[in-house]
Amino acid sequence: MRRLNLLTDIAGIRVGHATDLALGSGVTAVIFDRAVTASVAVLGGAPGGRDTQMLEAECTVEKVDALVLSGGSAYGLDAAGGVQAFLRAAGRGLPVGGHLRVPIVCQAILFDLANGGNKDWGEMAPYRELGLAAARAAAPGPFAIGSVGAGTGASTATVKGGIGSASAVTRHGHTVAALVAANPVGSPLIGDGPWFWAAPHEEGEEFGGRGWPQRMPPEAHQPRHKGATAEPATTIGIVATDAALSKAQAKRLAIVAHDGIARAVLPAHLAMDGDTMFAAATNARPLTQPLVELNEICHAATLVTARAIARGVHAAAALPHAHAQPSWRQRFHRG
Repeated sequence: MRRLNLLTDIAGIRVGHATDLALGSGVTAVIFDRAVTASVAVLGGAPGGRDTQMLEAECTVEKVDALVLSGGSAYGLDAAGGVQAFLRAAGRGLPVGGHLRVPIVCQAILFDLANGGNKDWGEMAPYRELGLAAARAAAPGPFAIGSVGAGTGASTATVKGGIGSASAVTRHGHTVAALVAANPVGSPLIGDGPWFWAAPHEEGEEFGGRGWPQRMPPEAHQPRHKGATAEPATTIGIVATDAALSKAQAKRLAIVAHDGIARAVLPAHLAMDGDTMFAAATNARPLTQPLVELNEICHAATLVTARAIARGVHAAAALPHAHAQPSWRQRFHRG
């Protein structure tokens, strides 16, 4: 099967977006055909999430049915309820006695409330409905990246943010892939661009093929912050593999995925970032040499996370609002 360079290169994973350009926000749902082993690592100073604590290794629940990435800041936490409603109707969930089932849906949110979209939604925020729509849209195979789903209203310190994905195959044949919504306080670009910090890890010309500058510009290492002061922001995502992992091993995978954020965004993990990475293992391929193969998977996770961030920014389009942040393509696209 041809590799799509997407999270759905891993069998048993479906991805769906719900996008509202007028709102300037959206939701991305990742639905697993079967519950998967999962964990999470939160390294940002201002995170927002739902049911993340239960993914820690010492907690009881081992597997999840879905993961959700959403805009909307704390309002966006309603999105998981929409995804949960979809799964409940499908008969999915953790058995809790008798015929009762509770779908396990974990979520991370990003701050996109100040991007110029119409946030005057009245008494009830729209994110539960957007979550349900994203779950209904979830499918295997190709899906859009850029200014869609959770990446709709994303921004960075320099150009429009977005949601991106990338995949790789390890030497022992395990597929590793990431889906990341890039909305950081910092910048994915070196100086004023067009170069991406993630350029050394690029495959082909998946985010423009510009490489790094021949010389780093003097301003390259100066901090670039979103807004006059560092407003709330974050990079949130999912790294997944077809390998069979324990919950503790999935935790390690989530931790090293943050290395990918640090390779693609400067600065990362700031006090107003909510940087959160989930890890998921579909358990389709056992590890024959556990430590060796886990190290390979972790290495790949770092790289696909960095590439996914750059791909999301590279594919993004400016919102259709006055004074919207320009995209990378508006500023630097050739031809």
